[in-house]
Amino acid sequence: MPPPVPDTNLITVEKVQLGRRLFYDNRLSVNGRGSCSSCHQQHLAFTDGRPHAIGVTGEAHARSSMSLINVAYNNNFTWASRNLRTLEQQIVIPLFNERPVELGMTGREALVATDLKADSTYARLFQSAFPEPGDQVSIDNIIKALASFVRSVIAADSAFDRLLYLDDQSAISASALRGMGLFFSEKLNCGACHQGQNIAGGQYVQGKLQEPTKFHNTGLYNVGGHNRYPTADPGLRNESGQADDDGRFRAPTLRNIAVTAPYMHDGSISTLSGVIDHYAAGGRSIDNGENAGIGSANSRKSQLLTGFELSAVEKKDLLKFLDSLTDHSVLDEQRFSKPEDDW
Repeated sequence: MPPPVPDTNLITVEKVQLGRRLFYDNRLSVNGRGSCSSCHQQHLAFTDGRPHAIGVTGEAHARSSMSLINVAYNNNFTWASRNLRTLEQQIVIPLFNERPVELGMTGREALVATDLKADSTYARLFQSAFPEPGDQVSIDNIIKALASFVRSVIAADSAFDRLLYLDDQSAISASALRGMGLFFSEKLNCGACHQGQNIAGGQYVQGKLQEPTKFHNTGLYNVGGHNRYPTADPGLRNESGQADDDGRFRAPTLRNIAVTAPYMHDGSISTLSGVIDHYAAGGRSIDNGENAGIGSANSRKSQLLTGFELSAVEKKDLLKFLDSLTDHSVLDEQRFSKPEDDW
């Protein structure tokens, strides 16, 4: 199923090629020390392997970098926002955000455009991607090209896909098949939040009325027993200002989840085994430190998280199923990698 594409930025091969080059170009950063790919590395399913993203000025972020795989299907973007509905809107944030700084382009728009115009390769690529009369090398077109490239990062060849869509009964092991049964069972109920082609929440479904994205408090924190998440990132509450939104985040994709450690919005759980333990307990307990508290007792925790028990064998099966969601081809496919022609 093709992802939705806005009428204002129809996808073309030329836009994708330009966006791919821009994605890896350090000239989009304030100091030339980073690019979009710094936080979204292909071999890590377009994440960065850190608990917290690091901007080009060395500033740590409150959140971990989300995977870009299949984000073309998202109805909302970032970990916790109802307002960011398109990739074009989302891309503005890493380019220009100052609190915290990501790429730090604010105030440098003219300088970046001038630099790119002086590059003969970019002059040709912008002309091909945006042949309409006018100034092709513009911030608006940079954003459109980046969005086009990111929309092209589609994974649909995991073992799970081959089983589900090609009816390849040999695609996954017996252990992973048992794990799949557990994942979608009433006992674990993982599929209540992770579903559809993205195995996620808040995604486009062709031919259906698009439901509002749901955000969930998973009992990751209960700071001081006051039903709060750390003030550094209270989730959707940052945007809404509503107390009931404290600790609520979007359910991310589980595609390629086995290569995107560490986990959760703040990278605070290092392994998938630890994530399963967190959900099995119905919330995480932190014994010491400034974030101490019993997450399962957070009154704002989603009612979907009731906890469950797993045997050692069942846990192993579940981990095997999660591993079957990895599309290995997208991790090294050349069309998503850094162009090497003249770099």
